Amino acid sequence: MIDSIECKDGSFTAYSAEFEEHYHSVTDGALSESLYKHVIPAMEAVKGRDSVRILDICFGLGFNTLATVYYLQQHSIDMKLEILSVELDHTLVSSLKSFAYPQEFDDLRHIISSIASTGSYSSDQISIEVVFMDAREFVATQIGLFDIIYQDAFSPSSNPTLWTLEYFKELDRLTHNSSIITTYSIALKTRLALYRNNFKVYLNSIKECRDSTLASKSELVGYKKIDMEHKIACNSLVEPLRDRDL
Repeated sequence: MIDSIECKDGSFTAYSAEFEEHYHSVTDGALSESLYKHVIPAMEAVKGRDSVRILDICFGLGFNTLATVYYLQQHSIDMKLEILSVELDHTLVSSLKSFAYPQEFDDLRHIISSIASTGSYSSDQISIEVVFMDAREFVATQIGLFDIIYQDAFSPSSNPTLWTLEYFKELDRLTHNSSIITTYSIALKTRLALYRNNFKVYLNSIKECRDSTLASKSELVGYKKIDMEHKIACNSLVEPLRDRDL
């Protein structure tokens, strides 16, 4: 059984000994972080669509995927949902049946059980698949486009291969003009990697959590657009992470 750690919002996360980081911010909280940094801004961006395809990097404890389903149910949204996620740790996912999820996920226990047992879940409305492999290798194999990408890997200092200029070039390839990328990272290096791969960069400032970042090739309404050219002029020595430097 995976050890759970209580967050400030009352939800629980866990600690990765391999990456030496918690799966979520203990200060912001696992549920709050998933909802306010990822799901809510993403769902606002795709409002009104009949179907949505999501890439969840990385699955971890499954909060982003589960919070997406929870949000649709809470708001009675009639939308076909396809979520494709990648996760390196098969043992972690298979242990999630007994994880201390918040009561908001009580009605999703059958989904959690199915994913923990088979790595997938399917209904008339929802399709979820978790692929167990290296995320960089996985992303390189994808050919379809995604409406939403949850960029939620461990931090650039712990897992830099999922934050490089070349990595975000792959995400550029996998997104269309109105796709949205959500991430907790506000690091200039991360934002530069997005900006240099054709994305406009936005500040997601919310009272429930610390600031985070949104990115899209089109204009996002309701968010402050970051003046990246000004940031570059003021920080001329800062460069995005590169594969060659890892």
